[in-house]
Amino acid sequence: MSAPAVPPISTQLRLIAEQFPDDPAITCAGRTVTRAELESSTNRLARAFADHGVGQGDYVTITLPNSIEFLEAAIACWKLGAVPQPLPARLPDTEFEAILALRPRALIVGRDDPRGETRIIPSGFEPGPEHSDDPLPEAVSPAWKCMASGGSTGRPKLIEVGGDSRYAGALFGQALGAQEGDVSLMSIPMSHNTGMVSATVALLQRHHLVVMPRFDPAEFLRLITEHRVSYLATAPTIMHRALQAHRDDPAAYDLSSLRRMWHVGAPCPPAVKEGWIDLVGPDALCELYGGTELQALTALTGAEWLAHRGSVGRVIAGEMKVLDDDGNECPPGVVGEVYMRPAPGSAPTYRYIGANAKTRDGWDSLGDLGYFDADGYLYLSDRRVDMFTVGGKNTYPAEIEGNLLAHPDVLSCLVVGVPHDDMGQVPYALIQLADGAALDADGVQAFLRERLENHKVPRAIEFVDRPLRDEAGKARRSAVRDEVIARQRVPGHR
Repeated sequence: MSAPAVPPISTQLRLIAEQFPDDPAITCAGRTVTRAELESSTNRLARAFADHGVGQGDYVTITLPNSIEFLEAAIACWKLGAVPQPLPARLPDTEFEAILALRPRALIVGRDDPRGETRIIPSGFEPGPEHSDDPLPEAVSPAWKCMASGGSTGRPKLIEVGGDSRYAGALFGQALGAQEGDVSLMSIPMSHNTGMVSATVALLQRHHLVVMPRFDPAEFLRLITEHRVSYLATAPTIMHRALQAHRDDPAAYDLSSLRRMWHVGAPCPPAVKEGWIDLVGPDALCELYGGTELQALTALTGAEWLAHRGSVGRVIAGEMKVLDDDGNECPPGVVGEVYMRPAPGSAPTYRYIGANAKTRDGWDSLGDLGYFDADGYLYLSDRRVDMFTVGGKNTYPAEIEGNLLAHPDVLSCLVVGVPHDDMGQVPYALIQLADGAALDADGVQAFLRERLENHKVPRAIEFVDRPLRDEAGKARRSAVRDEVIARQRVPGHR
């Protein structure tokens, strides 16, 4: 007997609003909208989008920061059967233009088209009184979202993923341990896949979704305490900064409401993982690994991590394997490139526009290097494009960065390989220190020599006054490396 059909996202949200009109839907920057208010405002906005030429199957690019306005724009797209295509609000112009060139858009929300080709709606737009808030006819979007990827490697692409807008988000949330009526905290930019999925799942599970316009570690902890947040998905870079803020004033925060906390997007440094297990317990802290495309997923509980430190878990959906450069499957413990595919008999629910993933006989690679242990737990080393060799020895920036973050004075860091006459390449570290820290380059190198082989210790340390990753843990590593190398070539640079 087949499962009942899932209605489109817009219909699911309308039914929730009809049944629970006074429930809080979204809180952001001190403002809360109820389910009824969200339904009304998005009906009006959808009609305004339609007046701007948006129809079923059209792309609408959303370039807004985390906000109620961002979510209203996405919902308005679904109501018209259009495809929301979020981009970071501060994406550099060159990357913005490259992504826009991949596919025509009907509308851009929040930012001008530098090419002057696409209609725009500015940030803060309000529909006029001519736009009714009555329900719209049901429409199905051919893809419920389209995410952008690849800007850091110079090969931008769009990924339509997850099938059409008849999306069973509530079932996906249940599989992750979310419960109907949870209070969720959104700390990751919703322009990233994790943020977009988590926010949508929260809306479909009748959560009260608390949205951070921008990440601040003390505010992150305060919102968990004030709203009694029970469920959230976040990234290791956020966990690291929040952990330091908690240690500065532990009595100010109450995290006891957290029942399930997922982290995704990048390997979590062991010191950060241990710190959060101490705060919320091993049963609450979980980890997911997989690509935007969701060909396959691994999952790991905190208790499993304590027994398999450094792992990102075992495969729970789809299939994964590790291959060497010749395409042979690596035995347990041997590092190779991680490949994945949907389970046999499952049709892929993703489509690339622009650059494609690296494939081998129907298996996709995200560019990650790693290995399985004898128990089937996957361990990631780094991304292939980030690895470099020092005197012929493979060197992984993530390993160096993980050890740097174990130092209490290090708030954020990034390691790249730069050319060296004798060794070929050597590590170069950029470090943002915590407020009031007095750590110097000699202290950094001494700290690392106690933990790493000598060739992994950065030859040069540069201290910066800005975060080196965004809230989703993403870094534009290749651009940083190019900038460092360019400065080194300037006469007189030391």
